[in-house]
Amino acid sequence: GMSIVDIGPGRATLTMTVQPHMVNGQRIAHGGFIFTLADSAFAFACNSHNERAVAAQGTITFIRPGKLGDVLVATAREISRSGRSGIYDVQVKVGEDVIAEFRGHSRVIPGTWLPETDTKQE
Repeated sequence: GMSIVDIGPGRATLTMTVQPHMVNGQRIAHGGFIFTLADSAFAFACNSHNERAVAAQGTITFIRPGKLGDVLVATAREISRSGRSGIYDVQVKVGEDVIAEFRGHSRVIPGTWLPETDTKQE
């Protein structure tokens, strides 16, 4: 149920509406769904340079609950990219309220998503 809003070099924004099957016994958004949304925004951001990247680590801090019907917006941004390693922060919001902060560490693996193009002029 996620939608891509924006992707660019080192950044991505995704949205997801909290559905009935996404709430836990407390009747709030299950943290696993919030983590999945944040992790997906992280994945798009760290793969946005046409290098294949995987997660090496990801942590999340839940600040306030999401509720049934809330539209969650996860915005990922690149903090650091050096060699094969990257660090990305993702903020998950409902409106102007931050409900979670995610930090992901990426690792570049061999390969590209799109074929490399030869830009040399003859």
